[in-house]
Amino acid sequence: MFPELNNLLNVSPDKPEQGKFTLLCDAKTDGGFLVHHFLSFYLKANCKVCFVALLQSFSHYNIVGQKLGVNLIAARDRGQLVFFEGLKSTVEVLFGSKEQPNTLKFIRESSSDLKSLYEFVQKALTPSGDGSATSWKFPVLLVDDLSVLLSLGVEAVAVLDFIQYCRATVCCQLKGNVVALVHDSDQTEDEENAMLMNALGHQSSLILRAEGLVTGFCKDVHGQLKILRRGLLQPKSEQTRSLIYQYKIQDKSVTFFARGLSPAVL
Repeated sequence: MFPELNNLLNVSPDKPEQGKFTLLCDAKTDGGFLVHHFLSFYLKANCKVCFVALLQSFSHYNIVGQKLGVNLIAARDRGQLVFFEGLKSTVEVLFGSKEQPNTLKFIRESSSDLKSLYEFVQKALTPSGDGSATSWKFPVLLVDDLSVLLSLGVEAVAVLDFIQYCRATVCCQLKGNVVALVHDSDQTEDEENAMLMNALGHQSSLILRAEGLVTGFCKDVHGQLKILRRGLLQPKSEQTRSLIYQYKIQDKSVTFFARGLSPAVL
């Protein structure tokens, strides 16, 4: 995890928030560093994590995780991490037997029903009753990224239904958290992506949006991060708060600073 980002969000692995839906977005840049942050954050917070990885392989996340101080193999072996490798499942659906059960079986079907994927999440995070859940603080669902489902032919409405069911189970019933990344294509003709972005934005209590610089590439400033908080229990004037920081990604950390205040510039 990145301590500077924890400071900006005013959170700590010792006392993580519960019952929250966090939306991660990226536009004209790679917001993957946010996914790695939350994965390592919740593992260090001793939470039970179900990671639906649709974009990269397990080895990729494990290599980055080791740089951030977590071992995904060890977490998976002790039952703290349930990892769903979407790339592997997609290959099995396309080239395996039609009768073989698969969570992404909708790829070969006319419908875009994500019921099987929801059932996987539900089974992974619902306590089994054998007392094993008592060692974890609370469950967390992490998805990287939902835009892949759109590219596989799933309609935005079906993705929204999936997230709604996951929020009802994880956030409301189990008092855990849901974190999902969506890629903003920034194309006006992409109605499905726009619908997904807008709907999830209204449902989330925290939005982290990574954007590329409008001025183009810069070796000392890799992009900017918009932090948007929504708190319905706060005074109306403070229900929506937005902060913007620029950042530079390093090998094992990310440095954040106010716009125009990069050490390289000063």
